[in-house]
Amino acid sequence: MDNVTPLGGDVYEIDTRMAGYSGITAGYLILGDRPCLVETGTSTSAPVVRDALTSLGVGPGDLATVVVTHIHLDHAGGVGDIAGFYPSAEIVVHEKGARHLADPSRLMASAKLVWGDKLDVLFGTLAPTDAARIRALGDVGAVDLGNGRTLSSHYSPGHAKHHVGLLDSLTGDLYVGDAAGVYLPETGDLRPASPPPDFDLGVALESIALFEALAPQRLLFSHYGPVEDVRPTLERSAEELKIWVDLTKQARADGLDLDHAVAMVRERTRERYAALQAGGAAADRFELLSGAPSNVAGIMHWLDRTPPAS
Repeated sequence: MDNVTPLGGDVYEIDTRMAGYSGITAGYLILGDRPCLVETGTSTSAPVVRDALTSLGVGPGDLATVVVTHIHLDHAGGVGDIAGFYPSAEIVVHEKGARHLADPSRLMASAKLVWGDKLDVLFGTLAPTDAARIRALGDVGAVDLGNGRTLSSHYSPGHAKHHVGLLDSLTGDLYVGDAAGVYLPETGDLRPASPPPDFDLGVALESIALFEALAPQRLLFSHYGPVEDVRPTLERSAEELKIWVDLTKQARADGLDLDHAVAMVRERTRERYAALQAGGAAADRFELLSGAPSNVAGIMHWLDRTPPAS
């Protein structure tokens, strides 16, 4: 299939075709003794992901585990549908996200407030998963991939309080979710993902430092794809966060409202990203995945609840 890319080590990248786009959100199949899907994509992407797994020889009774880095709808919106397609699969998520997969009503209501009429087109509806099939991880945990291979989970909030990174013991691949930002392979651009309500700069930087300490061989971005230049990429992730926070602080100190703050930050960061200077489809994807309004709103929300340094 044209949306499946082998990455070595029995790992396959699956373009979930989120909202009909290519290169927006990746799921990953680890095709070992106990096949494991990392990230489901959205609900509307679930049939695309199922077809990809079928093309790789994974039938309804073969998938052992589904793991999500966090429960935002572009990563986990398809969990309920995928759980239905693969009735033997265990669903693994951090403990702070588990109840929302069993009962998605609050999560969907919050998403509706943020996305409005775009919700159905972009994400669809997260279907509930039987709580008995959900395994809630603590701050560390492991998924058995078979033959001694494991996927270890490392709590990495900052982007979201229910976020984990996942390290493959065989390949050294680290599934970074959104904790290291959004990467565009065509241009090499890297931009933060700092949405409300959970963004916290200090915690986000600690998560990036944790990722460095794990010494992965490769970073696998949910948005989007593999990156082998690990340390410089994580250093860039931290740098981008600091720049966006500094600019948002400046806008706030100048008394700008959210709309004007977004315009200022967008203008002052534009030259950092080749995709935005070029325009076109890549720029549209970048704005959808890491839009300046969401990023600045998340930073503003964090600043509002953070006491000023003495």
